[in-house]
Amino acid sequence: MKGYRKMSRAELLAWIEKFKSNHATRTRAQQQRAASALRDSEERLRAILATAVEGIITIDQRGTIESFNRAAEQIFGYKAREIIGKNVSVLMPSPHREQHDAYIGNYLRTGHANIIGIGRETVGRRKDGAIFPMDLSVSEVRLADRRIFAGFVRDITERKRLEREILEISDREQRRIGHDLHDGLCQHLAGIELMSQVLEQKLTPQSKEAAKRAGDIAKNVREAIGQTRSLARGLSPVTLESEGLTSALHELAVNTEELFNVKCRFDGDARESVRNRAVATHLFRLAQEAVSNAIKHGKARRISIHLKADPGRIYLAVTDNGKGFPAKMPKTKGMGLRIMQSRTGMIGGTLTIERNAGGGTSIICSAPNNSTQPSNHSLSKK
Repeated sequence: MKGYRKMSRAELLAWIEKFKSNHATRTRAQQQRAASALRDSEERLRAILATAVEGIITIDQRGTIESFNRAAEQIFGYKAREIIGKNVSVLMPSPHREQHDAYIGNYLRTGHANIIGIGRETVGRRKDGAIFPMDLSVSEVRLADRRIFAGFVRDITERKRLEREILEISDREQRRIGHDLHDGLCQHLAGIELMSQVLEQKLTPQSKEAAKRAGDIAKNVREAIGQTRSLARGLSPVTLESEGLTSALHELAVNTEELFNVKCRFDGDARESVRNRAVATHLFRLAQEAVSNAIKHGKARRISIHLKADPGRIYLAVTDNGKGFPAKMPKTKGMGLRIMQSRTGMIGGTLTIERNAGGGTSIICSAPNNSTQPSNHSLSKK
């Protein structure tokens, strides 16, 4: 190309026009490639959302639903066109529905997250009003000028049904073993004790030393009978069936003191009754598990069991002075804690685990106190 200093004015203008034309062509090509890449990215994202197994819901900072994928439609029963633009609280039962906007506002104001970035079990509400258990995890997405929240939902109704069946089978097996211990093993031991006493009487004229040994055998067998009966009552609490939850919890406290040599006290009004037998059974098993954990893992020397009933609701609390749970709960929880959570869910209650200021742990279960078993499932952890 000639040096532009040697170009005529006409040549220079022609060169500039050619340069502008080439630059515009390259710019259009780049814009087309960028637009094509953006369309491909959007199509891939739509395909992922459409085929995802989990329900995926995005909301803005006000809680307004912006997207609702196909799996979410199947889980909640709404079509995307019906739900987009509404507040996400419509997918929640009370009291979560009324509190949801406050949750978001508190997070935006303080940055303290109770659920964002943390998976948890909670409950959802379908279009037909049915309440169901679900796994929920929420992520925050920061955009250039705003932020949105993406919720990932999995319906765990079937899993909860299987857990309930497993627990029911376990409870039946525990009762069977308890009855076998009480009616079978205790009777055999009682027979051995009686024979030992007869042998002691026969040996007394011949050898006092041998008679004493026979008497010691009878004494040890008698102690074994007492321990076996205590185990049988724990596995199949007859008191729970005949006298109610209050009496069974009192007996649990007495047996805990005798067997483990720890101070265990029960505080509850004998007039407080649980109307649903299944709820009473689950609350008793919860108390058993909490006491066992306090002794085995917390190394507690003092345990308190509290039972209180309000109109329509009953509260059970087990407090100890042991080592307590770690400040941050491990992702892999122990079997006992998972069973307590499952039992709580089966009776439509909430389970709260607190570290006591003075040391130790408080496990608190709140459940509806009515004649029919509720279907709600909720879990909170402070």
